[in-house]
Amino acid sequence: MKFLFTIITLLFMQQGFAQQQPNSGTNLIRLNQIGFYPGGPKTAIVLTDKQTDFYLQTADKQTVFTGELKKSTDPDFAGKHTYIADFSACHQPGKYIVMVPGIGSSYPFEIKIDVYRNVADASIKAYYFMRASTPLLEKHAGKWHRAEGHPDTAVLVHSSAATASRPAGTVISAPGGWYDAGDYNKYIVNSGISTSTLLSLYEDFPAYMKTVKLNIPESGNGIPDILNEALWNLRWMMKMQDIDGGVYHKLTNAVFDKFEMPDSAIATRYVVQKGTAATLDFAAVMAQASRIFRKYPNELPGLADSCLNKATKAWGWAMKNPDVAYDQDKMNEKFTPQVTTGAYGDDSFGDEFIWAASELFVTTKQSEYLKAVNLIPDNYMPVPTWSNVRLLGYYTLIKNAGSFGDKAPKQLPELQQKLLAFADELISGADDNAYETVMNKSSRNFNWGSNSIAANEGVALIQAYKLSGNKKYLRYALSNLDYILGRNGTGYSYITGYGSKTPMHPHHRPSKSDGLVEPVPGLLVGGPNPGMQDHIQVPSVVPDEAYIDDDRAYAVNEIAINWNAPFAYLANAIEALQGEL
Repeated sequence: MKFLFTIITLLFMQQGFAQQQPNSGTNLIRLNQIGFYPGGPKTAIVLTDKQTDFYLQTADKQTVFTGELKKSTDPDFAGKHTYIADFSACHQPGKYIVMVPGIGSSYPFEIKIDVYRNVADASIKAYYFMRASTPLLEKHAGKWHRAEGHPDTAVLVHSSAATASRPAGTVISAPGGWYDAGDYNKYIVNSGISTSTLLSLYEDFPAYMKTVKLNIPESGNGIPDILNEALWNLRWMMKMQDIDGGVYHKLTNAVFDKFEMPDSAIATRYVVQKGTAATLDFAAVMAQASRIFRKYPNELPGLADSCLNKATKAWGWAMKNPDVAYDQDKMNEKFTPQVTTGAYGDDSFGDEFIWAASELFVTTKQSEYLKAVNLIPDNYMPVPTWSNVRLLGYYTLIKNAGSFGDKAPKQLPELQQKLLAFADELISGADDNAYETVMNKSSRNFNWGSNSIAANEGVALIQAYKLSGNKKYLRYALSNLDYILGRNGTGYSYITGYGSKTPMHPHHRPSKSDGLVEPVPGLLVGGPNPGMQDHIQVPSVVPDEAYIDDDRAYAVNEIAINWNAPFAYLANAIEALQGEL
């Protein structure tokens, strides 16, 4: 159903799905469409070719701040300079627009404390909407309520995963978990980094995260809602461990479901081949979960011990099977039925060993875990992805350094130095690019899932801030939040439902199939990517403009749990730290 809005609502709506009738300036003035903190930096980007004044105005066109546009130091990726409107000196809370003579006015935004609270909450609540094996009730899901899909209580062991104790065709039960992305399958590798990032958000900001209330079925049970949501996936992951300690790579259909609601998708489901990457990712998450949930012995009796037992068993399997790659093409040459869903294939496991060893060491304080790996194999500090999780291990070692006593690894000072050097590299020159964000420094950032790069860069800068106390890292992390929420080459706020110009047609089966105009809220779409691997033409191949809001365009407009997780971390961390900006 389409709703009609008054002009005032159109002007000042901060979230939701208003169908804007933009004036001439709204897409020529790019800014964070949610807003700004009173004491924080405030920047808008104006697409113009001349220097002029700009005005910060209220609803009744009263000007509260006047400034002069500043030409960007460097041009954008299309070779054009932008103009910068800096109104950081305005601290007065309120609802505003930026107006530039001859251009028009921006989308509306607010200046207030807790300005990102709603979108930060929504980015975690999005995982509730991704739950498998349960109905989403109207009291929790609102208009996006739906029937249960994929109970996964009768899953078959695929022939690639067969053992003497569980031959092909054995029926196992593995309900729960989150749908991975736009599809309905569940993948351990991608669940690993996603679940860990949410657990880390709680671990790094426990006081703040205890205040986050999400209206999910478990709310009010004495456990913070972010942990309740993580538990939904964690308990599924626990069911994916075989008797010998190895972990199945994924629970999947043989082929992707068509675009239909979850309860209509009833194809046979399988668990497939065990692999080193999945098993080590599992070990890392279980070790991390063990130390976190040990603080809730009454609410979750025995869970911490179970997690640690599973982690050590998985580690043992990986040590005996250190190079078992999941190669779906090779698997399909030998086993039936052929499986053509997301592969998440990886054939290099040094990073997974580092991550698992780090988590197990921090949880157990047993030094043999770190002694078993080459902790610093090179000088590279890779932004985390599902296929390279090394930095997750480094984060864990650095932030828990105070608990090591005389067992602190000798490499710890070097890791700390390398993290700060990496953060300095990220921010160097960020003020010179056309959008004055860390994300816009390099065209190489704009590939499949580019928005997750922006979010993960922000997470790295938060970690650098927590280590050093230097506020420059926090402010540059905020610049990438601004990027995701509208200060970018397309003018989109890339979170469904939050901002004035948001994705309405994500590659997400429930959002396409539920008969509602508005997609499920709180989902981060992949973002600009000129590769067009889906063969859907984007309007521009300029790297930061290569985006289209089309549900067929999975190379730019799919959603994924591993993309939402770093955004959830970044937005919530910024909220927790807003007083330190």
